[in-house]
Amino acid sequence: MGFYSEVLFPWGMNWIMSGQVFTTERKAVLESVSGNVLEIGFGSGLNLPHYPGSVGKLTVIDPNKGMGRYTAQRIADSPIDVERRLLSSESLPMSDNCFDTVVSTWTLCSIENIDSALAEVLRVLKPGGRFIFLEHGLSPDEGVSRWQNRLNGIQKLVGDGCHLNRDMRVIIRNAGFSTLDVDNFYLPDSPKILGYMYRGEAVK
Repeated sequence: MGFYSEVLFPWGMNWIMSGQVFTTERKAVLESVSGNVLEIGFGSGLNLPHYPGSVGKLTVIDPNKGMGRYTAQRIADSPIDVERRLLSSESLPMSDNCFDTVVSTWTLCSIENIDSALAEVLRVLKPGGRFIFLEHGLSPDEGVSRWQNRLNGIQKLVGDGCHLNRDMRVIIRNAGFSTLDVDNFYLPDSPKILGYMYRGEAVK
């Protein structure tokens, strides 16, 4: 990782993702989270204020050490017991069947080996555990998806590995969860190539 990835990108993402439209979606997707929780792709910690009191302990991981300048105070201000670790979700040191819930928000788009990451999510979840996610990805609208495919290479450079054109429903379904429920919608006031959302829950 260089200056862009560790300094400019964290600053930009913290600023952009602090917007009210993202805050509204965070609150909605996190309201049912409970138990011993793992969040992959913690980023600058913007989810933290929206976790409910039903969370016992929260373990958060992110491979970008530049995010630490934003997370430290948010963790200090949280009433939740938070453990932050500098890790990639593609290879987790946690034992099998140890989390009640795993959370991912706007993260799967930028994981290089997404299949490995989801296999790890499935492994560390307890039987019956839930994977709660909110992701952007491939639109079913031909005009939008055409531009997503065209601009994907540029987006990966600007977005530090972020893909515009991943079909999250198919990818998560193929990971081996027992059930999968997904709602799709366009995020208000966002460009359609970036704003097609996959919000849902997969159960181990």
